[in-house]
Amino acid sequence: MVAAGHTQPGASAARPSFVLGMLCFVYILNFLDRQLLSILAKPIQDSLQITDGQLGLISGLYFAMFYCFIAIPVGWFADRTSRVGVLSAACAIWSGATVACGMAANYTQLVVARMVVGFGEAGGVPPSYAIITDTYPPGKRAAALGIFNLGPAIGAAAGVAFGAAIAERFGWRIPFIAVGAIGIVTALVVWLTVREPKRGATDVGGPVPAAGVPTEGKAPFWPTVRMFVSHPTLMLAALGSGATQFVTYGLGNFAVLFLMREKGMVLGEVAIWYALVLLVGMGGGMIVSGRVIDRMVRKSRTGYAIAPALSLAVAMPFYLAFVWAPGWPLALALLTVVMIFNYFYLSASVALVQDEVQPGQRVLAGALLLLIMNFIGLGLGPTWVGFASDWFTAQGDLHGLQTALYTLTPFYLIAIGLFLWLARRLRREDIGQEIRA
Repeated sequence: MVAAGHTQPGASAARPSFVLGMLCFVYILNFLDRQLLSILAKPIQDSLQITDGQLGLISGLYFAMFYCFIAIPVGWFADRTSRVGVLSAACAIWSGATVACGMAANYTQLVVARMVVGFGEAGGVPPSYAIITDTYPPGKRAAALGIFNLGPAIGAAAGVAFGAAIAERFGWRIPFIAVGAIGIVTALVVWLTVREPKRGATDVGGPVPAAGVPTEGKAPFWPTVRMFVSHPTLMLAALGSGATQFVTYGLGNFAVLFLMREKGMVLGEVAIWYALVLLVGMGGGMIVSGRVIDRMVRKSRTGYAIAPALSLAVAMPFYLAFVWAPGWPLALALLTVVMIFNYFYLSASVALVQDEVQPGQRVLAGALLLLIMNFIGLGLGPTWVGFASDWFTAQGDLHGLQTALYTLTPFYLIAIGLFLWLARRLRREDIGQEIRA
């Protein structure tokens, strides 16, 4: 299935809006599957008797070990075969593993199932980045990627609303099984309806290729990896995104548990109010960020870095106020602002990386971006918060999880610094190009 040319009769034409809509829906399921564990953390903890530290490992490091590193060979494979085929196969794998999560009888079984979810989800986002880039031309890509990146917002909101409501009535296992079944059907629909776009079809001009990397065809693996890790612009974008995700995943994977334990919310309230915060805050941030970045980049490429740096500077004081807030209504109001400004980095970094590399490198470059930023953010952020919460609690802190969330604040400053460094480099590159012209 994956290696086929994907030109079967009856497949829909590559209409940009249809392709983007399908990819966004798959991303919604991708993130919904991933977030169910954090959304249902308290009933899972009560059922399987696991600690905050164990929860941090299973939602962070254990998941990221597969999600991040498997993405590299998957990206290399997708650059050489059908990206649509890889995406549909990956969706089927992570959805089947999500069903297995709902059937886990103990912590070990849940760990194994979550690792397989990570294995499958590794093939979800990088092919989608490349498909969108070959469907939308420069100047429209950040907006398209912003719409695509609504997936986490809608997926998280749907997961909260659906998962919490169903779990409150039927238990925590049923949401995993239901969402997994929907994903398996979706995988088949993607394979039958989305055509593989031509690589580089929407490019105008393009960046100068790195040494040893062809501008067309199948980019070799190791030269592409070496190009990425030795390219200061790409690495600064990846590291800045990773520092940001240390905050977003560290917070996101414990937010529901924090709101229930420290702010007094119950699952029924979470299903309504926290879901709205995610939809309005994160979703609004994704839409606004894509349009703002496209507008800024038309004037200067430094917009790819200035936008996330400024947005994080705005988000940081609201984040501190959210953690401090004495009750959940005020906490959620503050969190909405945090969500709006926390996610400007994503569309900016993805669009920058996709613009900087050649068409045949885009899936692998996207996978390398995800490897770096997700291993730092997804792998270490929740793991840090979980173990910090257990440690502070063991020291007699009655609000250990709250204190652990405060310790994420310095990573805002690190991320802002890295994006400002990136802005300086992009400005120098633009000046150099003007001089050469």
